[in-house]
Amino acid sequence: MANSKTSMIQSFAPTGVLRVGINLGNPVLAGTDPVTQQPKGVTIDIANEIGKRLDLDIAFTTFQTAGATIEGLKAENIDLVFVAIDPVRGTDISYTPAYIQIEGAYMVKTDSSLQNNEEVDKTGNEIVVGKGSAYDLHLTREIKNASLLRSASSQTVVDDFVSGKGNVAAGVKQQLESDAKRYPNLRMLPGRFMVINQAIGIPKSRSGFEKTTDYLSAVIAELKASGFIAKALQTHGIEGAKVAE
Repeated sequence: MANSKTSMIQSFAPTGVLRVGINLGNPVLAGTDPVTQQPKGVTIDIANEIGKRLDLDIAFTTFQTAGATIEGLKAENIDLVFVAIDPVRGTDISYTPAYIQIEGAYMVKTDSSLQNNEEVDKTGNEIVVGKGSAYDLHLTREIKNASLLRSASSQTVVDDFVSGKGNVAAGVKQQLESDAKRYPNLRMLPGRFMVINQAIGIPKSRSGFEKTTDYLSAVIAELKASGFIAKALQTHGIEGAKVAE
């Protein structure tokens, strides 16, 4: 058993350090501590717990977008990421089951005629979305009549929207609600247009990735059942997300 675990670790963290990619573009997952300037959040807590269980030091690399995080993983500069489960990304990434679920929502100007999500996918509407985000991938597949306008990142969506780009903004519900406080005359459309399952992802290019995925999946199941993830959400003041079932 010990040899099997050692072999898994050698494949999982070939440098001897667990290199973790952190997406700062999703405030539900992670942020930056204003004092230490180090990453903090639910994903950092989970990564540290995994490192503790495997007796591995952790090296965090931060990215501003989910797309950049994925590219870091594909380039094998990192060993593990926390990203949304998506079939397109799944070509290269092996996922654990989800640990939390996040809502995707739409925002419009106060004087917009749009009143519900079903009205968004109409010819003439232009949806601003963070390039390469899970919302971008989802809307690219689902939107048939409206147009997608891609912002540089999830954090710049509302800024671009307010400056005149598009007539609908799409993204993490919590991110949009937070950004709306910076500008007047914005409102959320009720409900959500999607639920995103957030999971751990590792590269399929590594030998034995199946066993590593099984191990991480078991850890995630334990952390959900024990209340670890629920406590992390509470500790970091996260709203708009729930522990995945």
